[in-house]
Amino acid sequence: PQPLPLAPDLRIVIVGHVDHGKSTLVGRLLHDTGALPDGKMEQIQASCDKRGMAFEWSFLMDALQAERDQNVTIDTTQIWFSSSARRYCLIDAPGHREFLKNMITGAATADAAVLMIDAAEGIKEQSRRHAYLLHLLGIRQVVVVVNKMDLVGYRQDMFDAICAEFKTYLAELGITPAAMIPVCARSGENLTAKAASMPWYRGGDLLQVLDGFEASLPADAAPLRVVVQDVYRFDARRIIAGRVESGTLSVGDRVVFSPSGLSAVVKQFEQWPENLPPKLQASAGEAIGFTLQEQVFVERGQVASHEHDMPLLTNRFEARIFWLHDVPLQVGNHYRFKMGTTNLRVEVLEVLQVLDTQTLVHQPLARVEKHAVAQVSLRIKGMVAVDDPQTLPRTGRFVLQAGEHIAGGGLIVNDGLQDMRVQIHKSVKSENISAVDFEISPQARALTNGHKGGVLWFTGLSGSGKSTLAKELQKELFAKGYQVYVLDGDNVRYGLCSDLGFSPEDRSENIRRVGEVANLFADAGFVVIAAFISPYRMDRERARNISPDAFRSIYIKAGVDVCEQRDTKGLYKKARAGEIADFTGVSAPYEEPESPDLVVDTTNQTIEQSTRMLLDYVQRQFGV
Repeated sequence: PQPLPLAPDLRIVIVGHVDHGKSTLVGRLLHDTGALPDGKMEQIQASCDKRGMAFEWSFLMDALQAERDQNVTIDTTQIWFSSSARRYCLIDAPGHREFLKNMITGAATADAAVLMIDAAEGIKEQSRRHAYLLHLLGIRQVVVVVNKMDLVGYRQDMFDAICAEFKTYLAELGITPAAMIPVCARSGENLTAKAASMPWYRGGDLLQVLDGFEASLPADAAPLRVVVQDVYRFDARRIIAGRVESGTLSVGDRVVFSPSGLSAVVKQFEQWPENLPPKLQASAGEAIGFTLQEQVFVERGQVASHEHDMPLLTNRFEARIFWLHDVPLQVGNHYRFKMGTTNLRVEVLEVLQVLDTQTLVHQPLARVEKHAVAQVSLRIKGMVAVDDPQTLPRTGRFVLQAGEHIAGGGLIVNDGLQDMRVQIHKSVKSENISAVDFEISPQARALTNGHKGGVLWFTGLSGSGKSTLAKELQKELFAKGYQVYVLDGDNVRYGLCSDLGFSPEDRSENIRRVGEVANLFADAGFVVIAAFISPYRMDRERARNISPDAFRSIYIKAGVDVCEQRDTKGLYKKARAGEIADFTGVSAPYEEPESPDLVVDTTNQTIEQSTRMLLDYVQRQFGV
């Protein structure tokens, strides 16, 4: 009879608390399935003899010398073996809290998981944490292995107690284990054959259970996603280099690049050496270079897809994260958002809930401590193409970076995620595609910047605090990722308005010019802070009328007596002495605003209080 065809390859991650026997299980499994290279057993035996210790199965996996010396798994290790039914890639992940980043890296690519628990030690905090991380990563095929049954005399009651407790915990995560198996990894009991030492266990051995798992949907069958690594120019060609993460790409396909929304037809694949047969198609997992029939602007971080199955586009979303940094995550903090080759600035808008992985109770905390799990609201500085992580994990999972350190990992929460593409681009229809479109709407700028453009017109007497508050507000807004700029006498009178004096006519012309420039800044998506005495109501109203919807009048209020007491530049003293003509408040009038949008009284407020007041106002008025 002909042998049955093999099932698709399966990637399995082995997780669990430190010293619960993960590496031992893998080493023994490799031996029992005949996957060890010739001489490997002898090499490990010699290494153990040298150290004066019994044979250690885990040394088959712990390839780093530092790991042998410390007897812990530091990095993930991957190795292949086969059963009669299929090939497997085993991923041995570290159990120590310090190495959770490596465990997440290993589990992120797995189809299924083996979660190990020491029969003598029982369920540990790290056991629960690893189970939650499997839930977080969307791994639903899980087998629980209760190891070291020999240490508890192969007692069924000990095994049953652990199973009952852990099954309840997994159920709350929505995970139903495929099996819970009592084993002794060191002696190979219940790994590849039923163990005579535990006749009370009537289920299958570990290899039988694994053979029953389903492999993930082949990546080629998923929607097309090509992550752009870079664009290279050779002679007249612009070659787009990247990796096909899923789907297939063929010559002649029309692809859309997100988030730009530009579209073009694939002209050809580039190959080296150039005398190779023409390549007509690329599949998931391939690194490729290709050119387009139309010249459209493509850059690193964009994602190519087919028109009929594009990723979502957003700059604001909720995410489930696992925090790994020593410094807690807090509202207002900024990090680097990295997904594929996308690298953007991200702000934490809200910590929605923090989860206790022991009790699975959600807590309304304001910060996320190291090794905690939380659901947060994030805002990207720009637009990012995302997918449901359960369907397309490469464009649904991300990491957050603080400085040079990976601070956390997470998944996009797809429920209720609004696709902003329709707010920025018209629906993509091949017959309506335009390769170049120079029109950028205010809404598109606002969504990309994370805020609307606008003009904050600071008016008030000399010495009231306009310039001081403008500069402080600019620093605060810039730190929050705003596009912001200050216009005041220091950067206007020496350039744009260097030909103007201080007569009433010249002052009016100065304010007119500033109003026009401020409007251009606002139209470009900036929050522009214009800090000018602007003593006449008519001039201020003229500045407002340029763009009424974007203009906000801010009265920085302080009386002449208070401003004269401050007189940091000595201007009031000179004006009283007649050395400065037409000085507002002394020899020229100041017309107070009749109905300003906001009054900031600096007579009794500190700079910090006034800045906070302004900051809150800007976020209410111009946030999106």
